[in-house]
Amino acid sequence: MNQTIAALPKAELHCHIEGAASPALVRKLAHRNGVALPESMFVDEHRFAWTDFHSFLAAYDRACDAMRRAEDYRDLIYDYLGRCAREGAIYVELFSSPEHAEDIGLGFPAQLEALVAGIDAAERDFGITGRLIAICLRHRGPERALWTARTMLATRHPYVVGFGMAGNELQHTPADFAPAFRLVADAGYPCTAHAGEVAGAESVRAAIDALPLSRIGHGVRASEDPRLLETIARRGIVLEVCPGSNIALGVYPDLAHHPLRRLIDAGCKVTLNSDDPPYFDTSIGREYAMAVESFGLGEDDLLHITQTAIDAAFADTETRHRLTERVAQYSRERERPPASARSAET
Repeated sequence: MNQTIAALPKAELHCHIEGAASPALVRKLAHRNGVALPESMFVDEHRFAWTDFHSFLAAYDRACDAMRRAEDYRDLIYDYLGRCAREGAIYVELFSSPEHAEDIGLGFPAQLEALVAGIDAAERDFGITGRLIAICLRHRGPERALWTARTMLATRHPYVVGFGMAGNELQHTPADFAPAFRLVADAGYPCTAHAGEVAGAESVRAAIDALPLSRIGHGVRASEDPRLLETIARRGIVLEVCPGSNIALGVYPDLAHHPLRRLIDAGCKVTLNSDDPPYFDTSIGREYAMAVESFGLGEDDLLHITQTAIDAAFADTETRHRLTERVAQYSRERERPPASARSAET
């Protein structure tokens, strides 16, 4: 990553908290919690070993086994936000699953308290703002989604800024989850949902028709339907695009076939995101660098993408205004002539 791209302010809207844990941190947490992990699940301290979608899920689940305590989540989000800040990120939203917290016997309130502590520490130490989106898991069904929505509303916190859905896109239909989404939307929370990653354009259309969404997780398969692209652009629905993830999981064979540029040219609002970065050998900084190297985007394009993410962020208005000012300040400083030139003028 060149110095200009490294310094450019970035914002991320699509990253799974457990999927953000580096191999080094997973090993540390496993040791602390007395969990034995097979050495074969690691390539090195930066990457996990997997070969296809099923082995990716297996590696992901094994890594999650290392996370047992509230302090694990505090350490995890602090570590990830610090890594993002070092690559120029100023804002990150992370998906957090109340169901996973319940599965490990921790509970969402305890998990949330730990995540909030990590967010506050990261903002203090690195100047980065973090927020959370509570997600339901599609493959667990509509009733569990409703439980997740109710749990989120019963444990309100200003850092939990929205509701979303992840999980297996091929199970159930978006309409099945309308009651859960209606519950949180009626309570004033914005929503997102994974669609158009594994499944095609029809998955995106079904999601935006059935659910109160202002954003779509991934959404890249919408590129297969020009009329759908027109609808997304007209409605201003923001796409949380994750090119590195899409290539790693085989949605597209390589970046030359990825539709990021096609989405932009169709007038869609896009953002850049890392999804589960250590599994896909990526990061928010690498995603921005790829946008330059593989899609021909320039610095102004990237600043526009960052501002799009800030505008689409589920954070409160004051936070979005503060972040917008940071982007504007960067732009002002970029346009100033160097000190030597100013001295020569005087």
